Amino acid sequence: MTTDTVAEEALNKLSETRDRLLGEIRKAVVGQDEVIGELLISLLARGHCLLTGIPGLGKTLLVKTVASCLSLGFKRIQFTPDLMPADVLGSEVVDEEPGSGKLTFRFVPGPIFSQVVLADEINRTPPKTQAALLEAMEERQVTVAGETRPLDRPFFVLATQNPIELEGTYPLPEAQLDRFLLNPVIRYLPQADEIRMVGDTTGQDRPSANPVLSGPEIETLQELTRQVPAPESVLSYAVRLTAASRPGLPGCDPWIADRIKWGAGSRGSQALVLAAKAKALLDGRPNASREDIRILAKSALRHRILPSFLAESEGLQSDDLIDRLLEQVPE
Repeated sequence: MTTDTVAEEALNKLSETRDRLLGEIRKAVVGQDEVIGELLISLLARGHCLLTGIPGLGKTLLVKTVASCLSLGFKRIQFTPDLMPADVLGSEVVDEEPGSGKLTFRFVPGPIFSQVVLADEINRTPPKTQAALLEAMEERQVTVAGETRPLDRPFFVLATQNPIELEGTYPLPEAQLDRFLLNPVIRYLPQADEIRMVGDTTGQDRPSANPVLSGPEIETLQELTRQVPAPESVLSYAVRLTAASRPGLPGCDPWIADRIKWGAGSRGSQALVLAAKAKALLDGRPNASREDIRILAKSALRHRILPSFLAESEGLQSDDLIDRLLEQVPE
């Protein structure tokens, strides 16, 4: 079977696959459809996802459920203040051969050597351990003891962080935040959904989610995502929206210039376009649209925009500034 035939078959089955995937995820997760969609968009766009939310809203459950729906290797790393880079990447150990006493070095891979990695509470570990993820996320490889080792593909990091408990945390540096394609925020459930969730989780054990997609199928869909057309008008809108967040550039809205300390870089424009392509593919549409850009703007840009002291003093967050950008930048 040729590559084109495999791609065509995957495209024809995409609608059915999406429905099956959502059905399996909903066995364990009630509501949060928007966040689930953004996790799947990150997966198809070959990106990583940073899930933000207060405790008790099911961040870890959601990530573990999505991982269980994929026939991929899965590892969870619980980030703590005493976690070291070697605990993530792995290390070399010395073995002594029985009898001869000869010493040999053997590499013991860490949990990063998996296809889906849950980085739980990533902001609870020191910067040197956070930085251990940088090469893995960007290059899909790690370097230990001078030797570079490739990671299995597809490789997908799903990180979670708690935005309200700041004591004992280490905020992610901007360079690492930029490595995440999207930053969905998981919010409180509507009351009707919460009633259903509480009823489901306090009764009998619920059925576990079954695998829906294999590694080769995911890689095929990732290639198809790159092939989704993005018209010039969509590319222009994504770039203009991102550029409008950069204070100091000609034409920047003075209100924005006073309230943004640092705007999104070019990787923000790329994230918007790739996410829009993945959303179009999931929705069964032939090309990305400017409406896709608008819908995904907050998730793609909120972690790439740094509010100024003035904005913080006025109680404004990144989402409020993005709302202003969406109002100011014409489609």
